[in-house]
Amino acid sequence: MNKLKAALVAGLMLTPGQAPAQTVSTPEGALMDTGAGLAYKPGSLSQEQLMSPTRSLFAQSSMNVFRRFPRDQTEAMIKFYTGALALRSLNPIQLTASQQMLLTGVGSGQIKLSAGQQGNRKYDLTGGYKGGTGIRFLTLTYPDAAVVAKRFADAGLAAPTFVDQGDGTKAAMVTDPGGLTIQIVIRSGAKDHSDDGIGVGINVSDLKRSRAFYREFVGLDELPAVQDKLLGLTKYPYRHQETTLYLYKVGNNLPADTGSTGIQYVVRDAPMIDAKGKARKIAVETPLNKLRGFDLTTVWLNDPDGVTNYFAQPGPRARTLVK
Repeated sequence: MNKLKAALVAGLMLTPGQAPAQTVSTPEGALMDTGAGLAYKPGSLSQEQLMSPTRSLFAQSSMNVFRRFPRDQTEAMIKFYTGALALRSLNPIQLTASQQMLLTGVGSGQIKLSAGQQGNRKYDLTGGYKGGTGIRFLTLTYPDAAVVAKRFADAGLAAPTFVDQGDGTKAAMVTDPGGLTIQIVIRSGAKDHSDDGIGVGINVSDLKRSRAFYREFVGLDELPAVQDKLLGLTKYPYRHQETTLYLYKVGNNLPADTGSTGIQYVVRDAPMIDAKGKARKIAVETPLNKLRGFDLTTVWLNDPDGVTNYFAQPGPRARTLVK
């Protein structure tokens, strides 16, 4: 936890300045430079290139998750993720003079913690994992329930109540200080600290449309549907190695959360992702850009429910957000 505490002292609690008018920026205030020179020229790519999935361009054996939360919950979030959940504390990234991204490790991937809920994203986690569309829960795995319970107690939090799942696993539900549901699964042989990876639960408004997006555009492995006894859901898994997205549908006309949590893919060619997205008319959250101060090219796209799918290409000199 020491690195994250140091980051907090270094200025996480400061309020970032307002970006100048017409400046493209991340919700955290990091500035982006856009321009036609970043994109492939019209007609330079074949129809086969444009309509193939993005998966072949992935450069990391996992996806990353970023988690935004109210600024006054910062200390509690650090204690929860690095203390109770015991995720690996990594060096933070200085996004702006007054804003840092705190990084925690899960296998080869990361959960990125960002204080503040800036920008025009929607933030509504009321009602838990059934209360709205968007990313509503994360699943983390551990080998020993007693060890997890002690970590929660040492962090000053109530120990999770584990339920036998009938398949050799136990599971419990807790909520992080910012209101996101966390499902903790105990499985014999699992790596501690959830270093086997992470599950991401997305409540969708239209299963057919969302399944097609992650299967055909993103290109994730479509696995058979599973019944989750603890959550009471039928989940449709889409996997890239260490990370599995669980799509499910609960209710109609629910409020959307498009800002609290998002997905990041580390890729080898962000302009190609941009071209593929345009060819399929995928909604753009932030256009193709170079992140100012970082050797990083990104494009931010949205799934059918507005969940951020953020594709990031690190350059050769990168001290980036993705490593």
